[in-house]
Amino acid sequence: MSARPRIVMATLATLLLAATLQAQDWSQVKIHPTKITDNMYVLSGGGGNVALLIGDDAALLVDATCAEIADKLVAAVESLTDKPIRLVINTHWHFDHVGGNEALTRAGATIIAHEAVRTRMEKQNYITGVDRDIPPSPPDALPTTTFTDKLVLHFAGEEIRVMHVDPAHTDGDSFVYFARADVLHLGDTCFSGMYTFFDVNAGGSLDGIIQALDKALKIATDKTQIIPGHGGPLNKPGLAEYRNMLTTVRDRVRTLIKDGKSRDEVIAAKPTADLDARWGKTWLTADLWVGLIYDGMTAQTAKPGTPATNSPQSDS
Repeated sequence: MSARPRIVMATLATLLLAATLQAQDWSQVKIHPTKITDNMYVLSGGGGNVALLIGDDAALLVDATCAEIADKLVAAVESLTDKPIRLVINTHWHFDHVGGNEALTRAGATIIAHEAVRTRMEKQNYITGVDRDIPPSPPDALPTTTFTDKLVLHFAGEEIRVMHVDPAHTDGDSFVYFARADVLHLGDTCFSGMYTFFDVNAGGSLDGIIQALDKALKIATDKTQIIPGHGGPLNKPGLAEYRNMLTTVRDRVRTLIKDGKSRDEVIAAKPTADLDARWGKTWLTADLWVGLIYDGMTAQTAKPGTPATNSPQSDS
């Protein structure tokens, strides 16, 4: 089968999601704050999970949700503190995590991210799996402070370690670890309670996700509060269980591919059947997810006419 029909098949099941995103009634979206320490909150609803750290003079955010609800994010922060938002750390470049950058920059915030995040945001992108073209971001939305490997910030009495990980969800993923509070934000390397989406056109892969979570498990302590990109909070045992589920599915799909199964045959084999009741109840259905894993492992990832950035995965 040629790459083009395969990609069409991969994206047909996601047209409903794309339509949902375009038709979202943003007026009905609510941002829900959850207190996790004396001066830290998780703000959830409508986009990726946002972490808020409040200092004596200013506030810091990890991620910036969707552009359509940036005003609601700001209002949620203002309901918790009168301190201005001065720093925003982006965990990666996707629209539901950087959409509020422009509004926050114009309000006086500095945007910080891995250099690959700015590179992606400066260009036209296509997200396989949600069949969505992403135009270049406005100049005010771009990170103005970038790093290559790691960065340490000292803010509000915290030591904030921002760490790039090898391509996982995308090629620009970062963990953000608040060392004194023992809080770890994983961005979209973790979708708590659900199958994990990864952007194969931006270097993402299931192998990369698993390797990133291995790194997170080395960072986390028995008391670490873990914030995923989407879904509810986790502790270290919960993250380990999630990582093991991903590994099980990865190994099953890899075996089917080694046995010479086609994409359709791999999906029809239902390698996640015993896991779907718990993990497969979101828009990322089992069949769609298995197809995405297959595409990542065989490098059949790009939109027609768009070169894929990743190579076939190894057998290791």
